[in-house]
Amino acid sequence: MGAHTTWFAILLPGYANLKSFLQHYLARDWTWALFQTTHFEIDHILGALVVLAFLVWGASRYAASVRRAADGGLVPPPTFGARNFFELLGDTIYGLVEGVMGPKDAARYLPLIGSLFLFILFSNLLSLIPGFLPPTDTLKTNLALSGLVFVMTHVYGVRAHGLKYLKHFLGPYLPLAFLMLPIEIVSHIARPASLALRLLGNISADHKVVGVFFGLIPFLVPVPFLVMGVFVSVVQAVVFSLLSTIYISTAVAHEEH
Repeated sequence: MGAHTTWFAILLPGYANLKSFLQHYLARDWTWALFQTTHFEIDHILGALVVLAFLVWGASRYAASVRRAADGGLVPPPTFGARNFFELLGDTIYGLVEGVMGPKDAARYLPLIGSLFLFILFSNLLSLIPGFLPPTDTLKTNLALSGLVFVMTHVYGVRAHGLKYLKHFLGPYLPLAFLMLPIEIVSHIARPASLALRLLGNISADHKVVGVFFGLIPFLVPVPFLVMGVFVSVVQAVVFSLLSTIYISTAVAHEEH
């Protein structure tokens, strides 16, 4: 298996035809700034589908375990399983969101932040499996995730405060509105860009480091870098989720400050 060959290309029937078909509709044929000519790949898309399938499986297993429990799922199972694993992740991200927003808003926005956390976490961890490309190793995926945070931040802001939310972009003093408006617009646009580029840089670098050592000496030597990769994957998922929580919290509560 080459450095850029994935299990999808080897095991998936019709891989070449699928890639050719999607390239006609999805390939980018324009260039600008850092968006230079690139080689179109579908492995990131297929990787995202693998992560999505795993999360759907985990959610179904969790729901089935809760339904079978006589106590309605209040007490964790005695043996560690899929339900305990996902409950551990859920408690972790809930504690993170609650520390920023408080218990009331944490419960309200946990579905969005928790979904982002789980998808990014397992997408990052996919990079540690030889033969897979992590979905977060491409700017397209990361911009889609950060763009969702950008849109929902302002949707939640308008929902919480109505049109008064737009006054946030004008600053506290109306005479300075002409100066504050462009500054606020640029700062808000920079948020999704920084989220996407930070995630891309860290996961891409970690994936390449692990791949290099697997290619040189596939036994024992890559183990420390795999451990480091797990740490990087978790940290980057937490950072993305934490910053998203802060952005949403600021949008829904800025009038209180």
